[in-house]
Amino acid sequence: MSIRTPPTLRKLAAKRLLRDQASAIAALEYLPAELFPYLFEMAYRGGRHPQLLKALAQAWPFTVLPLGVLMQRPPDHAPTRAAGLQAVFDALDVLLAQEVRPRRCKLRVLDLRNTGANFWDMWLGVSTETCSLRELLTMHSSGPGMEHPLAPLEVFLDLTFDERDQDEFFMHIIQWAQQREGSLHLCCKKLMTFGAPFQRVRRVLDGVRLGCIQEVEVNCTWDLSTLGAFALYLGSMSHLQEILLMGKLTADYMLRLRHLRDLELCSLSFLPGRLDQVLRCLQIPLYKFCVMCCPRLTHSDLTHLFQCPNLRELRVLHLFGVDLADFSEPLRALLAAVAPTLQFLGLDKCEMADSQVEAILPVLSHCHQLRHFTMYMNNFPVATVEKLLRHTTGLRSLQREVYPVPLEGYRTQGTVNKERLALIQAELARVLRELGQPRTIQLATKRFQHRKVYAVVFS
Repeated sequence: MSIRTPPTLRKLAAKRLLRDQASAIAALEYLPAELFPYLFEMAYRGGRHPQLLKALAQAWPFTVLPLGVLMQRPPDHAPTRAAGLQAVFDALDVLLAQEVRPRRCKLRVLDLRNTGANFWDMWLGVSTETCSLRELLTMHSSGPGMEHPLAPLEVFLDLTFDERDQDEFFMHIIQWAQQREGSLHLCCKKLMTFGAPFQRVRRVLDGVRLGCIQEVEVNCTWDLSTLGAFALYLGSMSHLQEILLMGKLTADYMLRLRHLRDLELCSLSFLPGRLDQVLRCLQIPLYKFCVMCCPRLTHSDLTHLFQCPNLRELRVLHLFGVDLADFSEPLRALLAAVAPTLQFLGLDKCEMADSQVEAILPVLSHCHQLRHFTMYMNNFPVATVEKLLRHTTGLRSLQREVYPVPLEGYRTQGTVNKERLALIQAELARVLRELGQPRTIQLATKRFQHRKVYAVVFS
């Protein structure tokens, strides 16, 4: 028979207050701050305490109210979300109309995104992990060049367009914020669209400040005219830092991408032979560059990569599913160009064999900032893995290394031979001992979805 954990005194006190809404509201001036998350979560879940929710928001003793997490967590439904959100909006209207805030109220940020889970888990006793004020403020800052000193309140919202029709929800928040412009600032940092009609996206984008958007993820089958229309919006996103493009896109689509820090390109049919058109658009140095599942890049594409001046400060380079079998020299030149600043290098599923590895070994040993290095789903023998270990042994910042299970570790059917793999692990452990540096590496199998990882440790 299981023994139930008794409720804490805070939870019992919150439940008692919830039974008498009028008394709870009257007592908010004197309640300890620790009770506020309990009361708020219970009142929100119940869906029958709008006046208490309103009073809690008006006296909220924390800098941030991460309401979006509660709106995402089950059990939840549209009427509960609508009632809870309206109660908070009513409270904010009262606060914004006051010249002097209530003594208890420290609220500066209303977060409608699915962030801030640690806040609720900590106060509700779900987790012992703490959530500091510094972390909350960092999480909810508008970003460089985006400060709004005249706005006493910031509201954060992510725009996600998928099969769920949230357009009316978005428009309700946008219209509410527009009517209070000058008193609050609505900040939409992230835009994601997954197959949604452009008409839905356009309607919402027409109501937000495009300069706030920093991250864009697009996976769509829009036609060329639609892509051109969306590119106009993209060009107004003056603080765009990261973009992930997937699906049916064209080179013309990239012409507006000038101020990116992070660029991820995935499954783009236009990319082979046109990578230079993408790189020419950049006006500031990239920190992150990823190409996923674009196997037919050309020699000129790789050449433009290492010649691009905006890659000289690159920190993350990840190529996945890019065929590098015939590109030993461009690959070596690319790594030489980014070696001084590179912190993450991924060359995964790139059809790499001995010749490509031999080409990059001398340059690899000069990547002294490298922290993460992955080369799984490639094809080379155990002798090549040994060479990689010897050339990376001087990289003192290296924390994570993932290499492919060597060819000798497989049977002819392509399955792992565990007896041979054990011998390979022992041989590589001997090499690590010989090199004399405490180190853990991982060997990953070829399969992507059911990939297994085997450790080799010397400590």
